[in-house]
Amino acid sequence: MTTSHQPQDRYKAVWLIFFILGLGTLLPWNFFMTATKYFTNRLDMSQNMSLGPAEVSKDIQASASPLAPSPERTHLSTIFNNVMTLCAMVPLLIFTCLNSFLHQRIPQSVRILGGLVAILLVFLITAILVKVPLHALSFFVITMLKIMLINSFGAILQGSLFGLAGLLPASYTAPIMSGQGLAGFFASVAMICAIASGSELSESAFGYFITACGVIILTIICYLGLPRLEFYRYYRQLKLEGPGEQETKLDLISKGEESKAGQEETGFSAPSSQPAKESHSVRAILKSILVPAFSVCFVFTITIGIFPAVTAEVESTIAGTSAWKAYFIPVSCFLTFNVFDWLGRSLTAITMWPGKDSYWLPSLVLARLAFVPLLLLCNVQPRRNLPVVFEHDSWFIIFMAAFAFSNGYLASLCMCFGPKPMVPTPDSPAGFPPQHHSPSGTLCFFPGPLPASCLAFQDSSQVYCGHHTCSCRII
Repeated sequence: MTTSHQPQDRYKAVWLIFFILGLGTLLPWNFFMTATKYFTNRLDMSQNMSLGPAEVSKDIQASASPLAPSPERTHLSTIFNNVMTLCAMVPLLIFTCLNSFLHQRIPQSVRILGGLVAILLVFLITAILVKVPLHALSFFVITMLKIMLINSFGAILQGSLFGLAGLLPASYTAPIMSGQGLAGFFASVAMICAIASGSELSESAFGYFITACGVIILTIICYLGLPRLEFYRYYRQLKLEGPGEQETKLDLISKGEESKAGQEETGFSAPSSQPAKESHSVRAILKSILVPAFSVCFVFTITIGIFPAVTAEVESTIAGTSAWKAYFIPVSCFLTFNVFDWLGRSLTAITMWPGKDSYWLPSLVLARLAFVPLLLLCNVQPRRNLPVVFEHDSWFIIFMAAFAFSNGYLASLCMCFGPKPMVPTPDSPAGFPPQHHSPSGTLCFFPGPLPASCLAFQDSSQVYCGHHTCSCRII
């Protein structure tokens, strides 16, 4: 297996498949979050069970109009976003950690296909329930259970997907990150189109969920076609063969047949020394990924702590009664974030500055902390304590663009750096074998969401007592 015999990724087919896999892992969840207004409005409308399905549908359709007065919010609808964040992030963290052990007992193909099929079934049920009237509390509980299932299987799916990318050159992590970034863009465009069409919220949500099902089916087809490509088969064969075989082939290339004979004589002593090396290997791996692990964790802690819990509460100061009032958050918050996040993720395919060992990497990651006060000082409403410093809409859009671009670029950059230390280590420890897992994907991709979700819950929590809001907010 010399370099001259390495197959080429013809037509970038493997790259495109990993792009679609990245798109398929996050697009369904992005559509689910895009339908948040549908969930909150249904909770508001379904509080009065004396309303028939037709009346509820008319009320929801009326509330979809930008000029229609907002219905009186119930307690369940006011806490929906906060509880959704916790129900999403906690299972995400738990099952990401469990994935480090599940891979030893469950084959990678079962984890990926099983996760996709499970998420597909959840979205099919969600689409069906759009047409089924439910009591507010029952609807709330069922929705939270679905959120937990989506993110539990999503954690296993994403961890396995980054492990799958670890079989290939490090540059094949970039299409996954780029596809995930584009998923948010599609969801934002769908939200804007739904507002422009004037369709009722239930119909828009039904379209989101059915589209998500179609994307998941496409993702399953692409994954099933991946083993048919020679480029992927070559690297899978190279990485999945046992450490003894891999060492033998590498030695044959570098040392010739004489080295092979020496390995055959001592072939039975190598496995016995593996347990003694495992603890040392774990420490070496953790040390080698310390910077990217901390960086990814910190990047997502800042991002999830602010977006969308705080940024979605910003109000336009120039819209007045114009249509821009209805489009301000979809365009300025969600579309801007997803476009620039995707641009940042995609930039890693062109350049990977700063390097893994550069002091600039952790410095830029820590510098993102400045976005917290900058965004809080925009026109976030309601507020009691902090003044509005950046009142004009343009300030908020500029901050969101920089916030999103730095998130996409730095997170993708660290995820590309993470698998590299694993490639030359044939005796990787149990739990982090290079043929199954990228360590950064397990150790540092998802720890950030847990403290971030708690931060988001605290910063955005609003306790409604009639028409009043308590002063527990920091702003």
